[in-house]
Amino acid sequence: MAIRGPDNMSEFQKGKGIRHMPTEFAPFTELSEKPHSEHRQFLSSWSSMKIWKKCAKMTNTSKNQIKVDLVDENFTELRGEIAGPPDTPYEGGRYQLEIKIPETYPFNPPKVRFITKIWHPNISSVTGAICLDILKDQWAAAMTLRTVLLSLQALLAAAEPDDPQDAVVANQYKQNPEMFKQTARLWAHVYAGAPVSSPEYTKKIENLCAMGFDRNAVIVALSSKSWDVETATELLLSN
Repeated sequence: MAIRGPDNMSEFQKGKGIRHMPTEFAPFTELSEKPHSEHRQFLSSWSSMKIWKKCAKMTNTSKNQIKVDLVDENFTELRGEIAGPPDTPYEGGRYQLEIKIPETYPFNPPKVRFITKIWHPNISSVTGAICLDILKDQWAAAMTLRTVLLSLQALLAAAEPDDPQDAVVANQYKQNPEMFKQTARLWAHVYAGAPVSSPEYTKKIENLCAMGFDRNAVIVALSSKSWDVETATELLLSN
């Protein structure tokens, strides 16, 4: 799917985006000039606190509500976080991301998936896998982690149901937009800490949970069965 960076982000408008890379990200520029044999040494250098602070200063921003933190000392695994965009069902939620840096980075994209469960046509409701072109064939070495996080925020604000990662969600998005919004908002509340959602949907969840079914399984069943309790119950019993 094609996703362009957010047009309303001032840092892109002011030339602080991909084309004019800040000095804090000089290591990325330097890497493009290094032979591949030096790549491992470069990645190791990112474990130094001095370089990481510069990267964190560049990426962690309250304005866009995105951040990234180290998981290990080798800069091979990161934990990202984005805030749900305003005026979307995801508003008020915070979404954790698993980011794995390959040895061929930045010539190849990082591997990213949602850890926080989310109801979105371009993100798997089961695995968190993402359908986004810059994480595949449209990646460029000049792109940064900031690019990735801002693009994911843009994806939450503008889904592409005709190029889905989750066909069930995409079908609901196209066939019943209001139900999709209510479902996405409920998932944002349950899994991402967003404000309370539909009391009607919440009651259906509680009723099935009272029958002894697992809460997560109940939410998935009801969401995928258009919140019809009877068909959702049949699905739960079949599993």
